[in-house]
Parts: sequence; C-alpha cells; structure tokens
Amino acid sequence: MTLMAERGLQTPQMSVEEFERIAAFAAKETDDAVRLEFINGRIGVKRVADGDHNTIVTWLLRRCMQYRPDLDLYQGQGLRVEKYRDGRARPDAVLVPEEHFAGHGEWADPSGVLLVLEVTSYDSDTDRRDRQEKPVAYGAAGIPFYLLVDRDACAVKLYSDPDPGVGYGNCRTAPFGVALLIPEPLGIELDTEKLKQYVD
Repeated sequence: MTLMAERGLQTPQMSVEEFERIAAFAAKETDDAVRLEFINGRIGVKRVADGDHNTIVTWLLRRCMQYRPDLDLYQGQGLRVEKYRDGRARPDAVLVPEEHFAGHGEWADPSGVLLVLEVTSYDSDTDRRDRQEKPVAYGAAGIPFYLLVDRDACAVKLYSDPDPGVGYGNCRTAPFGVALLIPEPLGIELDTEKLKQYVD
C-alpha cells in the first residue's frame, strides 16, 4: 500500500467546521499565542516562532522586495488546502501579488498564491508536518512553489511543479551557503549564506 493510500485511510479527528471554531477560540483566548492548523485530518499546533525563525522570514521578505517589489509577503495568513482532506494550513509566510489578500478572511483560498514558506522548528512533529504532509497539501492546492528552510538539515528545499496526485513533481535542495534560484514567474535568487547564522 502506498503512503498516499495509507493516509487516505486515516480518519479525521473532526470536521473542518469544528476545527475552525476551535482555532478561532484558541487564537482569541491566547491572544494569538497558540496558532492551530488542520492537516491530514489532524490538529497541529504551530510553535511560537523564535527570533531566528522570524529573522529567516524577514530575510526572505528583503530578498523578495529586492527582486519583486510588486509582491507582498504575508505572515500568519491561513490557507484553505481543501484538496488535501479539507485542510487548513498557516504557512510561516505566503508570497502573493500586491494586496492579494485584501478582503479575505482568516482562511483564504490558495489560488493566486505564488509561494509558501515554512521554516522548521525544533519540535517532534517537524518531519511529519513540514517535510511530508505540507508538500502534499501545498502541491495539491496548486501553489507553484513551496520553500522549506530546514534548520535541522542546514539546507533550503524548493518544491515546484505542483501535481494534485503527489504534491510536487520536483524538489531541489541547496545546502546553506549555496545560491538557490526560484525560477520564473518569480525570478528570485537567494544567497543562503546568511542562514548559517540562524541555526542552533
């Protein structure tokens, strides 16, 4: 049995509507200190970002502004990744055309999203969540690029060529210190040398 088939047999913990009510309550009651996601039918807790994590997001923001000032990088925007078991994901950052999310609610449709960013946290479910489930979820949603800054592996992974059946058809890995080009339609070159400073 394939991994996709095994995942398809898992029973969701709850409906997506129940999850959204719980997520809204948690955000309100904790002043957004607790951020929840609903991936592969299960609730996941997004760890509160540390300073290095936030600095990596800011690093990407600066690169995007340098190459593509016509784009916006949103932090904390929830996405409906519904093709992947009615999921709700909250990427560390989402790159979109300017003002793309104006008028959207907490959980936006992923159409029009150009890239999602995740930065690994040092927690027990990083491997399952960021390296296994999210490439499937984001690819199935048709998001052109998924950029994973993997602080454990000291590498950046760029997933591309979304395919609803498998997630992404292509993944390139660049160790920290090696330049990585995000191809057109973005055309952004990332010098990853600085990322070496933001790992424990």
